[in-house]
Amino acid sequence: MDLQHEIDKENLLETIKKIPEQLLAGPELVRSNVPKGDFNTFVLSGMGGSALVGELLKTYLKTTDSRRETAIKTHVNRSYSLPKEAYEPNCLNIISSYSGNTEETLSCFEEALKNNLDCLGMASGGKLIDVCKEKNIPFILLPKPHPQFQPRMGYGYALSAILKYFSVLGLINDPLIKFRDTAEKIKADLAIYRALGEDIAKKVKGKTPIIYASYQYRSLAMIWKIMFNENAKTPAFWNYLPELNHNEMVGFTLPQANFHFIYLRNRDDYPQNLKRFEKTAKILKEYNFESTIIEMPEGEIIHRIFSTLQIGCFASYYLALLYGIDPTPVAMVEKFKKMLI
Repeated sequence: MDLQHEIDKENLLETIKKIPEQLLAGPELVRSNVPKGDFNTFVLSGMGGSALVGELLKTYLKTTDSRRETAIKTHVNRSYSLPKEAYEPNCLNIISSYSGNTEETLSCFEEALKNNLDCLGMASGGKLIDVCKEKNIPFILLPKPHPQFQPRMGYGYALSAILKYFSVLGLINDPLIKFRDTAEKIKADLAIYRALGEDIAKKVKGKTPIIYASYQYRSLAMIWKIMFNENAKTPAFWNYLPELNHNEMVGFTLPQANFHFIYLRNRDDYPQNLKRFEKTAKILKEYNFESTIIEMPEGEIIHRIFSTLQIGCFASYYLALLYGIDPTPVAMVEKFKKMLI
């Protein structure tokens, strides 16, 4: 174990290092009272870190080799009300709030119950779990976080639990072996990812990071952006290729800030798209912008997802240290919540 850095008062570094272990703990959270049904559509309602699992779920299902898995329809809802897909036949509404008290998510839950929609709760406690118990709604009980734990760091628990639940329904093959392999590989390569993240932090210090990925892995670019926002307390933005080459790229003709571009490149992407990564970095270089291309680690989809995110977690963590700020608290969010009361 590393010595705790004086700035990192909540020891976020240890939390980041242990994220792969969440893949092994998550499936154990699937209870015997999970909802049964012929579900093929899933709407996950959540906000912030509690919604990240929905984005990762979509990425996993769309990049797997199994046609049966890709046939599952998934939607992420970030609002006070449910989308129309939540009312489709054979739809299960996954109500996700790590604290169990997120007001937008509870509003969606209330709507679902009012309309007798099938639901699965997912939280560590709070009002969401209280209502599930009261009304006999099935739920996944996430680990109780210690006071400094932030929901954005618990995506491993939630994703592995949902995928295990999908395997119980017979929608996908049991992913446990993939989870174990991924956890072991990331643990073995942790020093590599950590060093890479620290190097990225040095490159983006004093600049605004912009993260690009292919359309297939756009959720990873979005989560990198969120980690920079919440861990390093700095603006960051994301987009995906090839779409950004048709519009956003032009906006850097007259830039209003200093940027550093980070590309998450998948070697198995379309050859022409792989060329776009190189050429985009080249043309932006002509406008005096530096770029860093990250080759996503190869392997199973679940490994690519978690290893790539591991690098992003380290990058945002070390950037926070370079700025001399504790990476865990999100004081502005907490202050804003009090303003709404």
